[in-house]
Amino acid sequence: MANEWWRDAVVYQVYPRSFADSNGDGMGDLPGITAKLDYLKDLGVDALWLSPFYTSPQKDGGYDVSNYTDVDPRFGSISDADDLIARAHELGIKVIVDIVPNHSSDQHELFQKALAAQPGSPERDMYMFRDGKGENGELPPNNWQSIFHGSAWTRVTEADGKPGQWYLHIFDTSQPDWNWENPKVHELFEGVLRFWMERGADGFRVDVAHGMVKPEGLPDAPEAKESAMLDTGDDDDIPVYFDQDGVHEIYREWRAIMNEYDGDRMMVAEAWVPKNRQHLYVRPDEMHQIFNFGFLQAGWSVETLTSAIMEPLTFANEVGAPTTWVLSNHDTIRHATRYGFDHGYRFGEGLSREEKPDFELGVRRARAATALMLALPGSAYLYQGEELGLPEVADIPDELREDPAHKRAGVPGRDGCRVPLPWEKNAPAYGYSPTGEAWLPQPEIFGELAADQQAGKPDSTLEMYRTALHLRRELELGKGTDVTINDSLGEGILSLTSGPITVLVNTTDQDHALPEGADVVFASVPDAKTILAANSTVWIKK
Repeated sequence: MANEWWRDAVVYQVYPRSFADSNGDGMGDLPGITAKLDYLKDLGVDALWLSPFYTSPQKDGGYDVSNYTDVDPRFGSISDADDLIARAHELGIKVIVDIVPNHSSDQHELFQKALAAQPGSPERDMYMFRDGKGENGELPPNNWQSIFHGSAWTRVTEADGKPGQWYLHIFDTSQPDWNWENPKVHELFEGVLRFWMERGADGFRVDVAHGMVKPEGLPDAPEAKESAMLDTGDDDDIPVYFDQDGVHEIYREWRAIMNEYDGDRMMVAEAWVPKNRQHLYVRPDEMHQIFNFGFLQAGWSVETLTSAIMEPLTFANEVGAPTTWVLSNHDTIRHATRYGFDHGYRFGEGLSREEKPDFELGVRRARAATALMLALPGSAYLYQGEELGLPEVADIPDELREDPAHKRAGVPGRDGCRVPLPWEKNAPAYGYSPTGEAWLPQPEIFGELAADQQAGKPDSTLEMYRTALHLRRELELGKGTDVTINDSLGEGILSLTSGPITVLVNTTDQDHALPEGADVVFASVPDAKTILAANSTVWIKK
């Protein structure tokens, strides 16, 4: 009988460039990850999600793939990938790999062939090539704007040296979109899925899962405005090229392929779509999970947290899918920093040097939010370094930033959440690299937050995570389906019941008395026996 491990799994995301560098070149790699798997086992996670490690020019941190079935030499080799998967499985850790089906790198062999071929050729039909508008085709085919700013179209120079067709790139110019109307694209990705499952991959995180299929006729957007992927909103105000119904046929194809393999292989969708559309991706014959980004975006208030919990639970239960919970990832400002701002603060694309969070408050609220998240039914996704309470790094020299959004529009971008991890306070690069090399500079505070400085210290953020994950498994908190919102103990206090515990979250800056006789089994702050401290969470036996 299927055990459906993914329903309540705690999944730890690794961004390979920044996790651990084994050879001292300043770039994290697969052997570095393998060497740290015991750490992840001790932390208490069930699965590892690897951001892309495929061959890539690294124009977008590996999400510009030039070969989906090989490992970039920066990260190691295929045998290193095999070793990582094998060692993870020895430790009882599942492995989820990223798959990037909306676009490839412009260095992909098939795109290079498309550039060399003629308009209307089979080679060009693998991608979204179109003739331009205007008298001489000098205008793009429509008014679509890229997620990374500017036009979503780039014009090519044809073999005769003259300006020619345009190709679509919803993201960077180096990331041309595949043409999913072409059956050969379907065949290509079927092969990619099978390749990694046959090497032992237990699942796939599907990048831009709401992309791929474009509206028929590629109509103009209602207005040619800058698009933002990382904002679901509460309505249907998402780019015209996202969330087309045709994507669901692709996932039905993939689900059928995955069902051929043993071991409960799974898919989780990165789909930035309105709440009332999320459940469409997790019907019984499609995805197994979808990221609940509404929870990540929820502010520090009872109202927003309640909505971000109950709405996705309702939608998910309707289709029998488990809910996912996430607070940080490689695309967003770390939550230890986000919570250091006032409720309702509107963030831009990355954290600027001028924005100054309250560090202590941010970490305190982040611990409380994590304690809430880990008490909820479904699966939880952690981002590397959050268990150390790492902040977003704003002070990165502009010349070292690599995010395409920074290069195209000058915004800070996402590099601030991708700074290499600190493992040892007194080691080169804080233990990230034996030579002290690091592709992004680490701030001094990372030394104090290094894993070796927190291990074994009961009050540390690392030990809080370890304790919470142990109790989550022991109490089987992830296995439930229902959450009940209780009467509040007072203004600014969220009370809910999940399985065998009652969870109390104090979103205010004032301490509050716990109910008389409360049996506290876990708290986000030390010594919470009779007091529900300001900006903290406790678990109480019902």
